[in-house]
Amino acid sequence: MQASSIVEFVRDIYRSNDFIPLHVPTFSGNEKKYVLETIDSTFVSSVGRYVDEFEKTVEGYTGSAKAVATVNGTAALHTALHMAGIVRGDLVITQALTFVATCNALHHMGAEPVFCDVSPVSLGLCPKSVENFLLEHAEINDKGCFHKKSRQRIKAVVPMHTFGHPVELNELISVCKKWHLILVEDAAESLGSFYKGQHTGTFGQFGVLSFNGNKVITTGGGGMVLCQSIEEGLHTKHVTTTAKVPHAYEFYHDEPGFNYRMPNLNAALGCAQMESLPDYLSHKRALAKHYQAFFEESDFKFVREPDYAQSNYWLNAVMCPDVESRNCLLKETNDAGVMTRPIWQLMHRLPMFKNALRNDLSQSEKIEARLVNLPSTPVVVAELRHK
Repeated sequence: MQASSIVEFVRDIYRSNDFIPLHVPTFSGNEKKYVLETIDSTFVSSVGRYVDEFEKTVEGYTGSAKAVATVNGTAALHTALHMAGIVRGDLVITQALTFVATCNALHHMGAEPVFCDVSPVSLGLCPKSVENFLLEHAEINDKGCFHKKSRQRIKAVVPMHTFGHPVELNELISVCKKWHLILVEDAAESLGSFYKGQHTGTFGQFGVLSFNGNKVITTGGGGMVLCQSIEEGLHTKHVTTTAKVPHAYEFYHDEPGFNYRMPNLNAALGCAQMESLPDYLSHKRALAKHYQAFFEESDFKFVREPDYAQSNYWLNAVMCPDVESRNCLLKETNDAGVMTRPIWQLMHRLPMFKNALRNDLSQSEKIEARLVNLPSTPVVVAELRHK
């Protein structure tokens, strides 16, 4: 398949000869109305009705016991790791094939990542790879799970649902239980994705969402911590609000906290976006079906949702036959004004994580060398229905 035919197909879908970005936000509902109401109220910072309303809406949609809005996804993950009891010197198992924010949050905690391979089914953390690493390098005693050589505590597992495709959660949960590890889900990309009927981010002790400008819905910048219990959620909300004890006028803080609360102005945008979420997801699935059909008879393999899941198809992706065809596709599409991108460089290739412990990463390396993301903005799919 020629890159030129892919460019032609994308331009036909988007009905445009102009620059086609990878993913841009869609504002088709009450965004301006709610934001203007917030400005008129003067409650534009972390106090205001839209913050609580946004959290309650996400709780209802995801089934989380309590959701806590934050300024961005990294802050949400940092908070979740703090609430899960991760401390300096802990080892946390995650995937090398992820956006750098996953590892940055671990770094902020003083923890160190351990990189395991991803599954070809989900593109996310592989339970077998995690199990194999633990069998070879870990042991359990009455104080928890420890790395045999360094004697550092292995405290948690942080999978990332790549491009909104849920990891194999049941198998990963079994590994965590066996080795006494906490599961914290980086569900930043997977709002609207379900594993066997249950929303991602609600399986671990904590989960996190991101509402960056390129996500399925956006609050401009923002994130959310999903908590397993109301009690944990209230504590999380307290910690993200500088741990200030409520009082009419006194300033008293009862533990170290973060200034991570989402402003009301951003939450107003989020409330309007959540109203449109079902349409966005429907449009994204329609777009994914068009891509899948287009690549069906080619040597490029479209990345489909796992059989056990319903994915949000946040970013559509295709696996190229080899690295040469990947590089050709990236160059020719971008030169033609159709934005495509490679997947992130593996974390252990970055200077700050080059010395991290790691297992065999052959599947991650294969995906890194062959995957290309395709334009995935959902707005055009409403037009496709009428073609």
